[in-house]
Amino acid sequence: MAGDRMQHRAACHCGAVQFQVRLSDGFETLRRCSCSYCRMRGAIAASARLEDITFLQGEEKLTLYTFNTGNAKHYFCSVCGIYTHHQRRSNPQEFGINVACIEGVSPFDFAEVPVMDGVQHPSDTGAAAQVAGTLRFIAKAK
Repeated sequence: MAGDRMQHRAACHCGAVQFQVRLSDGFETLRRCSCSYCRMRGAIAASARLEDITFLQGEEKLTLYTFNTGNAKHYFCSVCGIYTHHQRRSNPQEFGINVACIEGVSPFDFAEVPVMDGVQHPSDTGAAAQVAGTLRFIAKAK
């Protein structure tokens, strides 16, 4: 729902890292990325402002990974290895939140998710962000 600013509970797989988050625009900002790292990670992210995430427990269990320019900061649980969120390279004032960490949400809840062109990243090209394609999930008929 657009404008949905409800607070969501979220956690890594093992529960060592738990947090609350308000998404910037509900699930309207869903995306995947085609950069070398995100292709391998495979998560669907939604945006949240930096100030809209509150850690309830386990912030000290987070591990940071950066690569290439070092601008994007990717956080993982050091216990179970699940990616929880990252500080976005294209907008450092926002986090990308792994929607699979949000209580009651599955990446398979979304029939279509835009895949952003991270190979030709706007920070490198100076151009506007481009959609590289669309990821689709079609549930098997029961």
